[in-house]
Amino acid sequence: MTQLVKVARIQLVNARMVLGLPLLVLACVLAANIVIFMAIQAPESPGESPVTGALVSIYIVTLVTHVQTMTQMFPFALGLSITRRDFVASAGLVVVGQALLYGVVIWVMSLLEGATGGWGLDLAMFDLPFLEQSNVVTQILVYTGPFLLLSFAGLWTGIVYQRWGQPGVWVLALSIGAALVGLLALIGWQDWWQQVFDFFAETPTLLLFAAYPALIAAVLAVATYATSRRAVP
Repeated sequence: MTQLVKVARIQLVNARMVLGLPLLVLACVLAANIVIFMAIQAPESPGESPVTGALVSIYIVTLVTHVQTMTQMFPFALGLSITRRDFVASAGLVVVGQALLYGVVIWVMSLLEGATGGWGLDLAMFDLPFLEQSNVVTQILVYTGPFLLLSFAGLWTGIVYQRWGQPGVWVLALSIGAALVGLLALIGWQDWWQQVFDFFAETPTLLLFAAYPALIAAVLAVATYATSRRAVP
């Protein structure tokens, strides 16, 4: 564990980029949304708050950040004689810690949003109705789950680049796209759309946004380590 912490500290040498950039982007997006909604002041239905999907910005930036973890820090770490196993394990440690930290940050922001009446505009960016949970722990986990999924997806994408270069990333992206198109075609062919809608409507939020993303993140973590064994700096 001591070795993993040391390697994790190497990855956080540029903490302003790894930890600070997603928060900075989130703050800028929040400010932009407040300005836009103040300017628009669109009429709304009684009792209905305008909802923005801008929260997704911090998740996307976190994904990109961890692509850079593998494309920039991985070669540097190997040059310091750090093993691939230690680097990947420490990267996982950073990801889990960062996901929990950001989960807490978003929860705090949701409290501030509620206390200020949606930033004075009845705006919902953090306190989203479909993510609402009955207690603090599960609420934070719901915010944390997507961070785990996208962060490990970023790590795997980055190590695919290190292993096979740009062609490997293109093949990965096209393969995922082809799989999604094939899945949509299968659902349409079998007329399963109602079952799909029912699944998302009936599955508890905690499972959908915390448990399932964490499970997929674990698979991606294994894939990241397996790919890193043959990756070269």
